[in-house]
Amino acid sequence: MSLEGIESQESSSHAIQLPFEERLTLLVDHEITYRENRRLHTLLRMARLKDRGRLEDLRFLPDRNIDRALIANLSTCGWIGKGINVLVTGATGTGKTFLACALGHQACIRGNPVQFYKVSLLLDELEQAKIDGTLRKKLAFVNRCALLILDDLGIKPQLSPAEAELLLEVLDGRWGSVATIVTSQFPLDTWHKYLCAADPTAGDALTDRLLTNAVRLELRGESQRQLKTPNLD
Repeated sequence: MSLEGIESQESSSHAIQLPFEERLTLLVDHEITYRENRRLHTLLRMARLKDRGRLEDLRFLPDRNIDRALIANLSTCGWIGKGINVLVTGATGTGKTFLACALGHQACIRGNPVQFYKVSLLLDELEQAKIDGTLRKKLAFVNRCALLILDDLGIKPQLSPAEAELLLEVLDGRWGSVATIVTSQFPLDTWHKYLCAADPTAGDALTDRLLTNAVRLELRGESQRQLKTPNLD
């Protein structure tokens, strides 16, 4: 039992008067809550989510093209264990990263290890790991998480053949067993051309791993950044 729970009871005149069984039940409940909160804090710290938004903060404005029923379904996180991908597209500022991170936060609440990466940063780290001779270890670390969030696919003008191969190694290692969220400002029908530009064979395989068994969300509407009120505190 945590010392905090015991001290809390000892400082409460009401708790001290309770029967032993009720006090023990309260201590057990406190311990469960304490451990769950500590685990959530650890998962969120390791996830390194770019945005701290949560699904309850999501704006369901009519012009945003966000299906409430779909979001409610995704909030259960059952899709993560089934290895289903979530592909979020839309113009700059429509809230792609916010939604991806909100789903990541929900996954952490449900006890799932999450990792957030800008695609360009992940590729840089993988290339460095390849130089260092630690690529297998890095890939194992990335693919150990139940949910991987890859933000801003397509932000690099073109992938190199080596980058295409590295990205394929990541997605191939996750295929069908763990889930991936990918965000991009480019429409899905342009992904194949982009991924095949460097290496047609790897590009075909990447397109298959991304688009098969995937939920697709196309965000629309005006930039959500314009709607935020700055915090002056």
